Amino acid sequence: MITPTRRHFIKTATTGIVAAGWSLANQPVLAQIPGERPEPVNSVKVINPRARVPLSFIIDDSTCLVNLAHFAIPQFAEVFPDQYKQPWKSLPREIPDAFVRKFADWCRDAGVKGKFSVVPYPACVGWLDRDLPGWSKRELLDSLHLVRTELPSHWDFHPEMVSHTWVIDTKTGRSYPDRTENFMENWGWSAGKSVDQLADYLAYALRILKNVDIPCEGITTPGGFGSRARPELAQATLEACRDVFQTEIPHYFRDLFTDETSVAPRVEYASGLDGPDPKCVVSIIGCTGDWFGGWDGLTPGSVDLLITRDLEGGRMPEVIRRGEPAIMVCHWPGIYFNGLEIGFNILKEAVKRLHEAYDNLVWMKLSEIARYWAAKELTRITRNGNEIHFQAPYACPEFTVAVTISSPQVPQLHIQKQPVELKEASHALRLTRSTWTRRENEVLVCFDLPKGESTLTLV
Repeated sequence: MITPTRRHFIKTATTGIVAAGWSLANQPVLAQIPGERPEPVNSVKVINPRARVPLSFIIDDSTCLVNLAHFAIPQFAEVFPDQYKQPWKSLPREIPDAFVRKFADWCRDAGVKGKFSVVPYPACVGWLDRDLPGWSKRELLDSLHLVRTELPSHWDFHPEMVSHTWVIDTKTGRSYPDRTENFMENWGWSAGKSVDQLADYLAYALRILKNVDIPCEGITTPGGFGSRARPELAQATLEACRDVFQTEIPHYFRDLFTDETSVAPRVEYASGLDGPDPKCVVSIIGCTGDWFGGWDGLTPGSVDLLITRDLEGGRMPEVIRRGEPAIMVCHWPGIYFNGLEIGFNILKEAVKRLHEAYDNLVWMKLSEIARYWAAKELTRITRNGNEIHFQAPYACPEFTVAVTISSPQVPQLHIQKQPVELKEASHALRLTRSTWTRRENEVLVCFDLPKGESTLTLV
């Protein structure tokens, strides 16, 4: 079943995905239009980068300093008093920069990569590009500097809309006075909105982060935002990211699945592949619930739901065996867990077990996964005997192909008619850029695919 709202999902994660808020029967995830696609060549397959399975880690509800759970719960409770009864006053108002630095250092050492949301106007507390009441200007600037300098190597940044609570009037910068679910970002406001209306709202959020020099190649939806306007959301992401950041391959995180549904990225609205300005947007899909510390920092998770102690069970091995990107999902208040760091400790153990269990994984940011899947699905490949031609709308590092051969052959690579030396690797897991290896009746080749033309010749 499709997860309609991530926030509701994490409250019931251990019992499976439960539909909540509204039916998605008329808005299936697959309703998005793929757009243009080149004809496939059966004897040439684009496989996972370096013949490995991508891993990633999505962090939602994060921002500078503000503990979103503390400030958001009373706003949610104003509309849904029976559902939000957490003792929010007992939760810390701040997730300190010292923890951000500690977390970033550990992830860098462990190789963990992913996406870190930066909510621009968190729970209407204050604007990251202006002032954050309750913190000094110096504290805000230092926090922004920390995010900009310590995280970019391993983390993409996304706005998680503007406030993550009340909808903001983009003409005035103030929240609408209506206090109903139809004026909350997490719930009904996006339903029925046009592409232009949603693009205006996304661009508003993106510009705030641009004002503080936080680059974004994608967006994350708060809760149920966009769940009843999926085609419009995808197209609005494409337009807003290109408009504000001139993003070549925009992506968005809206959905996660914990059943048998494919969690492979979906490349949508592809057009202009043979021209100078190709376009597409990529839907990145998570494969776990929040089994770390919950969205409020009050719900301890379990590492065994991710990967069991014997390294055989849990959701991550299930997805890794399918060869699809295994993308874990959490919420920042639950990682910090009010200073107890329960979610963080679960992450540490999960990563330890994953690295013990597998030698065929590669950590990637969401933007890197989006780029790889766009190149995988949209590069035009033709084969004429022993010559394979690539016409790529997008460049892609460590692009990896499996070419069927009938006899032992050695690949030679030419990029824009210039030769590129390829070195032989001893086996598939030794592949890196500009290498090749044999596997049964195939040659595997890994190289940095350029935008435009390249040729692989078998001799």
